[in-house]
Amino acid sequence: MAHPQIAAFARLAGENAVPARLLAGQKTLLSRTMHDIRYDEVHDELLVSNPFASAILVFRGSASGEEAPIRFIQGPKTTIVAPDRLEVDAVNNEIFVPEGNRILAFPRTANGNVAPIRILEGPDTGLVNAESVVVDPVRNLMVVGTQDRRAEAGGGGLLIFNRTDKGNAKPRAIIRGPRTGIIRINQMAINPQKGWIIATMPGRGDQREPEGAFVGIWSINDNGDVPPRWKIGGPTSALKKPRGVAINPANKEIIVADMALNWVMTYYFPEIF
Repeated sequence: MAHPQIAAFARLAGENAVPARLLAGQKTLLSRTMHDIRYDEVHDELLVSNPFASAILVFRGSASGEEAPIRFIQGPKTTIVAPDRLEVDAVNNEIFVPEGNRILAFPRTANGNVAPIRILEGPDTGLVNAESVVVDPVRNLMVVGTQDRRAEAGGGGLLIFNRTDKGNAKPRAIIRGPRTGIIRINQMAINPQKGWIIATMPGRGDQREPEGAFVGIWSINDNGDVPPRWKIGGPTSALKKPRGVAINPANKEIIVADMALNWVMTYYFPEIF
Protein backbone atom coordinates (compact mmCIF):
# COMPACT_ATOMS: atom_id res chain seq x y z
CA MET A 1 0.00 0.00 0.00
CA ALA A 2 1.32 3.44 -0.88
CA HIS A 3 2.06 5.70 2.07
CA PRO A 4 -0.47 8.54 2.25
CA GLN A 5 1.18 11.81 1.31
CA ILE A 6 0.69 15.14 -0.42
CA ALA A 7 3.49 16.32 -2.67
CA ALA A 8 4.01 19.89 -3.85
CA PHE A 9 5.91 20.50 -7.09
CA ALA A 10 7.21 23.56 -8.86
CA ARG A 11 4.82 24.78 -11.58
CA LEU A 12 7.18 23.88 -14.42
CA ALA A 13 8.09 20.46 -13.02
CA GLY A 14 8.42 17.81 -15.72
CA GLU A 15 8.48 14.03 -15.84
CA ASN A 16 10.17 12.36 -12.84
CA ALA A 17 10.23 15.67 -10.95
CA VAL A 18 11.23 15.69 -7.29
CA PRO A 19 8.69 17.21 -4.86
CA ALA A 20 9.56 20.59 -3.43
CA ARG A 21 7.68 19.67 -0.24
CA LEU A 22 6.14 16.47 1.11
CA LEU A 23 3.37 16.23 3.70
CA ALA A 24 3.18 12.74 5.21
CA GLY A 25 3.12 10.79 8.46
CA GLN A 26 0.80 9.78 11.28
CA LYS A 27 0.35 13.28 12.70
CA THR A 28 -1.10 14.51 9.38
CA LEU A 29 -4.12 12.15 9.79
CA LEU A 30 -4.06 11.58 6.01
CA SER A 31 -5.36 8.29 4.62
CA ARG A 32 -4.37 6.39 1.49
CA THR A 33 -7.46 7.72 -0.30
CA MET A 34 -7.62 11.47 -0.93
CA HIS A 35 -9.95 12.24 -3.83
CA ASP A 36 -9.90 16.01 -3.44
CA ILE A 37 -7.41 18.66 -2.37
CA ARG A 38 -8.40 22.35 -2.46
CA TYR A 39 -6.17 25.36 -1.94
CA ASP A 40 -7.61 28.50 -0.34
CA GLU A 41 -5.25 31.17 -1.66
CA VAL A 42 -6.95 33.94 0.33
CA HIS A 43 -6.17 32.31 3.67
CA ASP A 44 -3.24 30.16 2.48
CA GLU A 45 -4.76 26.86 3.57
CA LEU A 46 -4.99 23.34 2.12
CA LEU A 47 -8.22 21.38 2.55
CA VAL A 48 -8.28 17.60 2.13
CA SER A 49 -11.08 15.04 2.28
CA ASN A 50 -10.56 11.83 4.27
CA PRO A 51 -13.40 9.39 3.48
CA PHE A 52 -12.12 6.64 5.79
CA ALA A 53 -12.20 8.95 8.81
CA SER A 54 -15.37 10.79 7.66
CA ALA A 55 -13.41 14.01 8.02
CA ILE A 56 -12.31 17.21 6.31
CA LEU A 57 -8.73 18.19 7.20
CA VAL A 58 -7.32 21.72 6.98
CA PHE A 59 -3.55 22.41 6.84
CA ARG A 60 -1.39 25.48 6.56
CA GLY A 61 -0.64 26.23 2.92
CA SER A 62 3.06 25.71 3.57
CA ALA A 63 2.60 22.54 5.65
CA SER A 64 5.43 20.05 5.26
CA GLY A 65 6.73 16.87 6.83
CA GLU A 66 4.70 15.23 9.58
CA GLU A 67 2.61 18.32 10.35
CA ALA A 68 -0.81 18.04 11.99
CA PRO A 69 -3.93 19.76 10.61
CA ILE A 70 -4.71 23.16 12.06
CA ARG A 71 -8.44 22.27 11.99
CA PHE A 72 -10.67 19.34 11.13
CA ILE A 73 -14.39 18.71 10.71
CA GLN A 74 -15.39 15.31 12.11
CA GLY A 75 -17.99 13.75 14.36
CA PRO A 76 -21.67 12.76 14.54
CA LYS A 77 -22.97 16.34 14.50
CA THR A 78 -21.35 16.93 11.10
CA THR A 79 -23.47 14.10 9.55
CA ILE A 80 -20.52 13.52 7.18
CA VAL A 81 -20.37 9.87 6.12
CA ALA A 82 -17.58 9.34 3.57
CA PRO A 83 -16.53 12.62 1.94
CA ASP A 84 -14.83 12.18 -1.42
CA ARG A 85 -14.78 15.80 -2.55
CA LEU A 86 -15.18 19.29 -1.17
CA GLU A 87 -15.15 22.96 -2.08
CA VAL A 88 -13.94 26.03 -0.20
CA ASP A 89 -15.52 29.43 -0.79
CA ALA A 90 -12.90 31.87 0.50
CA VAL A 91 -15.11 34.89 -0.26
CA ASN A 92 -18.10 33.80 1.82
CA ASN A 93 -16.03 31.69 4.23
CA GLU A 94 -17.78 28.37 3.72
CA ILE A 95 -16.87 24.74 3.02
CA PHE A 96 -19.17 22.54 0.92
CA VAL A 97 -19.24 18.73 1.00
CA PRO A 98 -21.26 16.73 -1.58
CA GLU A 99 -22.57 13.39 -0.35
CA GLY A 100 -24.74 11.52 -2.81
CA ASN A 101 -28.19 13.10 -2.55
CA ARG A 102 -27.24 16.12 -0.46
CA ILE A 103 -24.82 19.02 -0.12
CA LEU A 104 -23.54 20.02 3.32
CA ALA A 105 -22.30 23.56 4.06
CA PHE A 106 -20.03 24.44 7.01
CA PRO A 107 -18.31 27.62 8.21
CA ARG A 108 -14.80 27.80 6.77
CA THR A 109 -13.35 28.06 10.28
CA ALA A 110 -15.39 25.15 11.69
CA ASN A 111 -13.34 22.89 13.94
CA GLY A 112 -14.29 19.57 15.46
CA ASN A 113 -17.75 18.06 15.83
CA VAL A 114 -19.69 20.91 14.21
CA ALA A 115 -23.17 20.71 12.64
CA PRO A 116 -23.71 21.98 9.07
CA ILE A 117 -25.12 25.49 8.74
CA ARG A 118 -27.17 24.35 5.70
CA ILE A 119 -28.17 21.08 4.03
CA LEU A 120 -29.48 20.94 0.47
CA GLU A 121 -31.51 17.74 0.16
CA GLY A 122 -34.85 16.50 -1.18
CA PRO A 123 -36.57 15.14 -4.31
CA ASP A 124 -36.93 18.56 -5.96
CA THR A 125 -33.16 19.17 -5.80
CA GLY A 126 -32.50 16.43 -8.36
CA LEU A 127 -29.40 15.46 -6.38
CA VAL A 128 -28.61 11.84 -7.19
CA ASN A 129 -25.03 10.59 -6.94
CA ALA A 130 -23.66 14.11 -6.47
CA GLU A 131 -19.91 13.81 -7.01
CA SER A 132 -18.47 17.31 -6.74
CA VAL A 133 -19.31 20.95 -6.17
CA VAL A 134 -17.84 24.35 -7.07
CA VAL A 135 -18.96 27.83 -6.02
CA ASP A 136 -19.16 30.98 -8.15
CA PRO A 137 -18.92 33.77 -5.52
CA VAL A 138 -19.30 36.48 -8.17
CA ARG A 139 -22.82 35.35 -9.13
CA ASN A 140 -23.54 33.67 -5.77
CA LEU A 141 -24.15 30.31 -7.46
CA MET A 142 -23.19 26.71 -6.76
CA VAL A 143 -22.61 24.01 -9.42
CA VAL A 144 -23.01 20.32 -8.54
CA GLY A 145 -21.65 17.54 -10.74
CA THR A 146 -23.58 14.26 -10.77
CA GLN A 147 -23.15 10.82 -12.31
CA ASP A 148 -25.44 8.19 -13.77
CA ARG A 149 -24.83 4.77 -12.19
CA ARG A 150 -26.29 3.17 -15.34
CA ALA A 151 -23.35 4.65 -17.30
CA GLU A 152 -25.58 5.94 -20.09
CA ALA A 153 -24.44 9.03 -21.99
CA GLY A 154 -26.52 12.00 -20.98
CA GLY A 155 -27.40 10.57 -17.57
CA GLY A 156 -25.01 12.62 -15.45
CA GLY A 157 -25.02 16.38 -15.46
CA LEU A 158 -24.38 19.77 -13.90
CA LEU A 159 -26.98 21.22 -11.54
CA ILE A 160 -26.82 24.94 -10.81
CA PHE A 161 -28.26 26.31 -7.55
CA ASN A 162 -28.18 29.55 -5.61
CA ARG A 163 -25.21 29.33 -3.26
CA THR A 164 -27.36 29.60 -0.15
CA ASP A 165 -30.09 27.17 -1.26
CA LYS A 166 -31.09 24.69 1.42
CA GLY A 167 -33.76 22.10 2.02
CA ASN A 168 -35.74 20.85 -0.97
CA ALA A 169 -34.77 23.67 -3.37
CA LYS A 170 -35.01 23.24 -7.14
CA PRO A 171 -31.99 23.91 -9.39
CA ARG A 172 -31.94 27.17 -11.33
CA ALA A 173 -30.58 25.29 -14.34
CA ILE A 174 -29.64 21.73 -15.35
CA ILE A 175 -27.02 20.89 -17.99
CA ARG A 176 -27.80 17.31 -18.97
CA GLY A 177 -28.60 15.21 -22.04
CA PRO A 178 -26.95 13.31 -24.93
CA ARG A 179 -25.45 16.43 -26.51
CA THR A 180 -23.54 17.23 -23.30
CA GLY A 181 -21.64 13.93 -23.57
CA ILE A 182 -21.79 13.62 -19.78
CA ILE A 183 -21.95 10.17 -18.24
CA ARG A 184 -20.51 11.29 -14.94
CA ILE A 185 -18.71 14.31 -13.57
CA ASN A 186 -15.75 13.99 -11.24
CA GLN A 187 -13.76 16.98 -10.03
CA MET A 188 -14.58 20.48 -11.27
CA ALA A 189 -13.05 23.95 -11.24
CA ILE A 190 -14.57 27.35 -12.00
CA ASN A 191 -13.37 30.69 -13.31
CA PRO A 192 -15.90 33.04 -11.68
CA GLN A 193 -14.46 36.14 -13.34
CA LYS A 194 -15.48 34.79 -16.75
CA GLY A 195 -18.26 32.42 -15.70
CA TRP A 196 -16.72 29.19 -17.03
CA ILE A 197 -17.27 25.75 -15.47
CA ILE A 198 -14.43 23.28 -16.11
CA ALA A 199 -15.45 19.67 -15.47
CA THR A 200 -13.79 16.27 -15.90
CA MET A 201 -15.87 13.60 -17.64
CA PRO A 202 -13.87 10.37 -17.15
CA GLY A 203 -16.41 8.04 -18.78
CA ARG A 204 -17.50 4.70 -17.39
CA GLY A 205 -16.11 3.81 -13.99
CA ASP A 206 -15.67 0.12 -14.82
CA GLN A 207 -13.30 0.80 -17.73
CA ARG A 208 -9.67 1.82 -17.38
CA GLU A 209 -9.57 3.72 -20.67
CA PRO A 210 -13.21 4.48 -21.57
CA GLU A 211 -14.15 5.97 -24.91
CA GLY A 212 -15.21 9.60 -25.02
CA ALA A 213 -13.50 10.83 -21.85
CA PHE A 214 -12.84 14.57 -21.86
CA VAL A 215 -12.56 17.81 -19.94
CA GLY A 216 -15.54 20.01 -20.82
CA ILE A 217 -16.07 23.72 -20.39
CA TRP A 218 -19.57 25.16 -20.04
CA SER A 219 -20.89 28.63 -19.28
CA ILE A 220 -22.49 29.28 -15.91
CA ASN A 221 -25.43 30.59 -17.97
CA ASP A 222 -25.93 27.34 -19.93
CA ASN A 223 -29.10 25.30 -19.41
CA GLY A 224 -30.50 22.14 -20.95
CA ASP A 225 -28.96 19.64 -23.37
CA VAL A 226 -26.05 21.78 -24.54
CA PRO A 227 -22.60 20.58 -25.64
CA PRO A 228 -19.52 22.04 -23.95
CA ARG A 229 -18.24 25.32 -25.38
CA TRP A 230 -14.76 23.75 -25.50
CA LYS A 231 -13.40 20.24 -24.97
CA ILE A 232 -10.00 18.80 -24.16
CA GLY A 233 -10.05 15.22 -25.38
CA GLY A 234 -9.17 12.84 -28.19
CA PRO A 235 -5.85 11.24 -29.14
CA THR A 236 -3.84 14.47 -29.39
CA SER A 237 -4.79 15.47 -25.84
CA ALA A 238 -3.15 12.33 -24.35
CA LEU A 239 -6.07 12.06 -21.90
CA LYS A 240 -7.28 8.58 -20.98
CA LYS A 241 -9.40 8.98 -17.84
CA PRO A 242 -9.36 12.56 -16.45
CA ARG A 243 -10.59 12.86 -12.87
CA GLY A 244 -8.96 15.91 -11.30
CA VAL A 245 -8.79 19.46 -12.60
CA ALA A 246 -7.54 22.85 -11.45
CA ILE A 247 -6.87 26.16 -13.16
CA ASN A 248 -3.93 28.55 -13.01
CA PRO A 249 -5.27 31.97 -14.10
CA ALA A 250 -1.88 33.68 -13.79
CA ASN A 251 -0.48 31.51 -16.59
CA LYS A 252 -3.79 30.78 -18.38
CA GLU A 253 -3.49 27.05 -17.76
CA ILE A 254 -5.80 24.09 -17.11
CA ILE A 255 -4.15 21.36 -15.01
CA VAL A 256 -5.60 17.83 -15.32
CA ALA A 257 -4.89 14.67 -13.31
CA ASP A 258 -5.43 11.45 -15.28
CA MET A 259 -6.27 8.27 -13.36
CA ALA A 260 -5.33 5.80 -16.09
CA LEU A 261 -1.98 7.42 -16.86
CA ASN A 262 -1.05 8.51 -13.31
CA TRP A 263 -0.02 11.78 -14.90
CA VAL A 264 -0.68 15.45 -14.20
CA MET A 265 -0.88 17.38 -17.48
CA THR A 266 -0.90 21.13 -18.06
CA TYR A 267 -2.69 22.73 -21.03
CA TYR A 268 -2.33 26.33 -22.13
CA PHE A 269 -5.93 27.49 -22.58
CA PRO A 270 -6.19 31.29 -22.84
CA GLU A 271 -9.79 31.19 -24.16
CA ILE A 272 -11.27 30.90 -20.65
CA PHE A 273 -9.14 33.58 -18.96
